[in-house]
Amino acid sequence: MDYKVDMRDVRFQLFEWLGVEKILAAERFADWDAENVGMVIDEALKIAREQMAACNEEGDRIGAQWNDGAVSVPAPFKPVWDTVREGGWIGLLASPEFGGMGLPESVGTAVNEFFSGSNPSLSLTLMLTRGAGAIIEHFGTDEQKALFIEKLYAGEWAGTMCLTEAQAGSDVGASKTKAVKKADGRYMISGEKIFITGGDHNLTDNIIHLVLARTPDAPVGTKGLSLFIVPKVRVNPDGSLGKPNDVYTNNIEEKMGIHGSPTCTLVFGQNDGCEGFLLGEELEGMKIMFHLMNAARIEVGLQGSAAAGAAHQQALAYAHERLQSRHWKELKNPDAPQVPIVEHPDVRRALLSAKAYTEAMRALLLKTSYYTDMSHVTTGEEAERYHSYVEMLTPICKAWCSEWGVQVTHWCLQVHGGYGYTTDYPAEQLMRDAEIATIYEGTNGIQALDFVARKLPMNNGRTIRELLGEAESTFKAAKDDPELMEPAWMLAAALKQIETISKEITKRPDAIQLILLNAPPLLDMVGTVLGAHYLLDQAMLAKRKLAAILAEKGVGTADKKAYKEFLQGNEEAAFFHNKVQTAIHFAYRALPTVAAKGTAIRSGEKTPLYAIM
Repeated sequence: MDYKVDMRDVRFQLFEWLGVEKILAAERFADWDAENVGMVIDEALKIAREQMAACNEEGDRIGAQWNDGAVSVPAPFKPVWDTVREGGWIGLLASPEFGGMGLPESVGTAVNEFFSGSNPSLSLTLMLTRGAGAIIEHFGTDEQKALFIEKLYAGEWAGTMCLTEAQAGSDVGASKTKAVKKADGRYMISGEKIFITGGDHNLTDNIIHLVLARTPDAPVGTKGLSLFIVPKVRVNPDGSLGKPNDVYTNNIEEKMGIHGSPTCTLVFGQNDGCEGFLLGEELEGMKIMFHLMNAARIEVGLQGSAAAGAAHQQALAYAHERLQSRHWKELKNPDAPQVPIVEHPDVRRALLSAKAYTEAMRALLLKTSYYTDMSHVTTGEEAERYHSYVEMLTPICKAWCSEWGVQVTHWCLQVHGGYGYTTDYPAEQLMRDAEIATIYEGTNGIQALDFVARKLPMNNGRTIRELLGEAESTFKAAKDDPELMEPAWMLAAALKQIETISKEITKRPDAIQLILLNAPPLLDMVGTVLGAHYLLDQAMLAKRKLAAILAEKGVGTADKKAYKEFLQGNEEAAFFHNKVQTAIHFAYRALPTVAAKGTAIRSGEKTPLYAIM
């Protein structure tokens, strides 16, 4: 696959809109400046284009293989893993104390978009390895840190998270995997975990599993779970590898997408020889695991956004190349030549919708990462406030971005027409690979329930009020701009919809039923409002930058033909012009859905509860 990404928009959002230099000015990031960060991003894109994307299609075709308990990934993945490992990319965000680069989360989000968009199967193993290292760094003992962290961040070993069991599914509290303490303080682990991403492979000599298990006298439910470090191969006190740790791969799943990523069924202790290290304290398993899960949920949202971005760029390139039918102004002229399909209004609408949602998703993810960085470089109540923003936005990042990521890949497949349904173009693989992001790390329905039941009431509703208050500030800043006035007032109307529903629904006697029935549309409403808010905010910035270019060049906008010709010859001006058009289009196409969903919710309709199914 020839991976493409809108690098100009990535740089605009990261450096011009967010102003990542503010984060780099903190002592925590004293070793970095904007120029060096830019070089890191350029190098990451080069790896994504030249190596990760180059083996993506072959990885999909070959797929992961299971043979009598041994798992192998597609052969072209290994040299790419080695390149990423040797470049220190797994430890991109990790502390230099453990061999990491120590970069901000917002920079990591930009880099990981490239990796996920160019090869989602391989990037999943990078993500989980990085996550396992971060959890051990945060909660592990000095001995555990010395044994595992640097090997994980260096990519010498890989990592996983092991939650799901066949009888439990998303009900993690029903897990039955056991952990029995030994005299030496270690635990004997026994049980089976399913759907383990990267559960086994031949990329590394060892895999460090983070396993949720239940000690003998633990209470039922999630409160009874503890978390254990369970190596595939035992690790000696000096860090060298010992004998196998009785972890057996019983199967890998045949899946719709991400074929190159082995999704494994793991059996721990079938010969009573699986040892694990307790991470943190007993009965703290879910609390600790949530640190990994929340970070993973944001990255899964990024997976959806990255697929959308890649699909849009592929569709845009195809639309410029594919000749078909006459120009719409020449429909009655049988002698008119064929034109590139990018000239057809319906195709242009699909492409601009894809662009708008892609940029809104990118903005949501980068803004959330920015808040994470701010929670690290501030202290006290300010740090807590930024952390609460991240908590609130996490299920939206995961669910809204993955859901709309799939929809964007669908639109882009349609741009390809019949060819999009074939393997001649990457459109079909992008769509297949994107779908899983709506399912794992908690289905989007579960994310929505978490959002309405846990996140909205946070801090007595103060957190969501503050975030939506920022959207209201954007409305106030844009409402008098002739070009952005209507989109701004549409944003205000959408905000009013959310406010009205939040007040009305909780007063109803059937509030719980309505909230449970409507959690996904409620999440989508908030995600859409935030997306519109971010795009309008960016549009105002783009307008100022465009005005400066026009003033410098002595170009006016009254002569539409001359203005269009100028834009076609000036990439920077065209970029800023398109940022404005994108925000306007998103407002008209996306914000009306907020009112529609609001109408459905306020109606109190509950027929799914009464239908016989």
